[in-house]
Amino acid sequence: MQDLTVEELQYPIGKFSAPAVFTTDYLTGKIAEIASFPERLRTEVAQLTNEQLDTPYRPNGWTIRQVIHHCAESHMNCYIRIKWALTEDKPVIKYYHEDRWATLEDNVTMPIAPTLLLLDGLHQRLAFLMSSLKESDLEKSFIHPEYNAEFKIKEIIGTYAWHGNHHLAHITTLKKQKSW
Repeated sequence: MQDLTVEELQYPIGKFSAPAVFTTDYLTGKIAEIASFPERLRTEVAQLTNEQLDTPYRPNGWTIRQVIHHCAESHMNCYIRIKWALTEDKPVIKYYHEDRWATLEDNVTMPIAPTLLLLDGLHQRLAFLMSSLKESDLEKSFIHPEYNAEFKIKEIIGTYAWHGNHHLAHITTLKKQKSW
């Protein structure tokens, strides 16, 4: 396999690009990707050893273990942010330092099994909630202080489908590079 650039390793499926129009078909497809993420992730990591889980997906990048734990943390934040947007008027969400969280002991050494279980339940809830939204709900939003920007729930659905696929591609690309 040819050597990939740092950019290709960092963004193996490219950066998120929002569609011009958030159609029902687009959103339904993205919700399906969100719903299937835990099983797709589990399939890719089921046979990995601890040594493999502790391998960074790129130079100076997170290990596969850290990526898995990060997905759960990020997607928990997504779930809470959507709940805030649905129940408050354009709330300002809490920013968190995901890079710092990734270095905490539970992300560095903890087994992945509990996190995979957490992702199962979390994604069932995310997909259920997202599927139940009315058109007016999809227009509700929150303010992200890191970007000083407003994000609508319909955008968040696309973003988090991409986010799961993005990190899954980190794992599959590394596995391919290492012939695992």
